[in-house]
Amino acid sequence: MMEKLLLLHIFLFCWRSLNALFTVEAPKSLYTAELGSNVTMECVFPVNGKLKFRDLSVIWEKKDEVRKDVYILLKGKEDSGSQHSDFQGRIKLLKENLDFGQSLLQISNVKLRDAGLYHCLIEYGGADYKTINLKVQAPYRTITQEVVSTGDKEWKLTCQSEGYPKAEVMWQNGECQDLTDKANTSYETGSDQLYRVTSTLTVKNRTCENFRCIFWNKEIQENTSANLYILDSADDVLWTESRRFVWPVLIVSALVGSVPITVCIRKARASKDCRTRMAKSSIHITKLSKDKGAHDCRGPSFEDAELK
Repeated sequence: MMEKLLLLHIFLFCWRSLNALFTVEAPKSLYTAELGSNVTMECVFPVNGKLKFRDLSVIWEKKDEVRKDVYILLKGKEDSGSQHSDFQGRIKLLKENLDFGQSLLQISNVKLRDAGLYHCLIEYGGADYKTINLKVQAPYRTITQEVVSTGDKEWKLTCQSEGYPKAEVMWQNGECQDLTDKANTSYETGSDQLYRVTSTLTVKNRTCENFRCIFWNKEIQENTSANLYILDSADDVLWTESRRFVWPVLIVSALVGSVPITVCIRKARASKDCRTRMAKSSIHITKLSKDKGAHDCRGPSFEDAELK
């Protein structure tokens, strides 16, 4: 089987210079998929009448440092034994579309390692191939927040999220002043290749005030922001020296597109004026087209107007 595969590759590259009538086309040269989703990539070829399945060979391969066979059909027979282990159990060729000259490769449960260049090779009387690029993204859509009092009116605000590719983290206060330079941001990567981004901002003498952390994913032009609030009320929160996870007030709403989803995590008893300002904290997911500075920056006055 490997000898046949090698001969097909040799035939392919020789035939392209001899036969300009048989051409493979790719309707799309770039596909983008989210981690864990399914993606179907396509290339098309001429059939000219009823397809003779026994004369058809279809090869999908991934062009890495070492070539990886994704799917192989030689003269109408599948060769699952040559498939690279990275793709086992996740690949399907939609054979019903071959009659129409469509080679549709479906990858399920997309992994970050699936990103890269793919060759779609077709041999059917003539031979040709096209190159297709697959990009895989893991947006930073969930932000874990922590607000901790370290004593002496000092507070540590932490935002943590996972995604890919690496995101920048920016901080602002309620007046949209940039506090990024005062924050400490660290990056870790695990076996899943995701970036685990943790950013901590330390502030002093700030009570009844809101802050915003912003995860900016430049490659996909998306930012995700979360609001954190500080209360100074001994009746509401019992602070400890053991750096216990505390939630003074955290009311989180997710905004995807134009549909708000509000989840009340904890509502602390607070003074009336603070309660108004804190009635709407948020996690915002925004698709941007140009720059990271185009995110939604809303101070307390804007929030008050919304509540009215």
